[in-house]
Amino acid sequence: MDAQEVHQITPDSLSADLPKMTLEEFLESDLEGYEYIKGELLPIVPTSIQHGKINTNLFLPLGMYVRENQLGDIFMDTGFKVGERLLIPDIAYLTTDRFPDDISKASPVPPDLAVEVVSPSDTLHRIQEKVFAYLEAGTQLVWVLEPLSKTVTVYRSETDITLLTRNDTLSGEDVVEGFSCQVAELFE
Repeated sequence: MDAQEVHQITPDSLSADLPKMTLEEFLESDLEGYEYIKGELLPIVPTSIQHGKINTNLFLPLGMYVRENQLGDIFMDTGFKVGERLLIPDIAYLTTDRFPDDISKASPVPPDLAVEVVSPSDTLHRIQEKVFAYLEAGTQLVWVLEPLSKTVTVYRSETDITLLTRNDTLSGEDVVEGFSCQVAELFE
């Protein structure tokens, strides 16, 4: 495979040969490493070290805060049923009272907070589609971290959107009440 062929491989092209199935069939299957969106299985593309570092920079302080205050649980790379989709946010938070009884499979309820870290393979359309799917399914807060601009876009609804820059403070608001961190620290 030459360099030109490598640039033509995208998550969409990888999903072309995968079997069609319903969400229920997918949830019952043993397939891992995919998101289920509109009847399609989309492979999760391995992420960069930068992506992993940004995840860790948020996951550790958020996880410690949630655990110390016994607010719920934090998840990394875990499947959540989001309407008629199965999405795998980079980080998710679920309050204790919404924690599912059966933890052997993907969560049947959407997260209270979903975090997506933008990867080079992501498109703006795909990220926004996920954000609005989370919100429509009942997720109260979505954070989209953009490594290139070192910004965080905070979504509370389709019309309540805030862009935070490295000089701002990211807040858990009333979803992870009391949690905050400097945006700049997420991209160090």
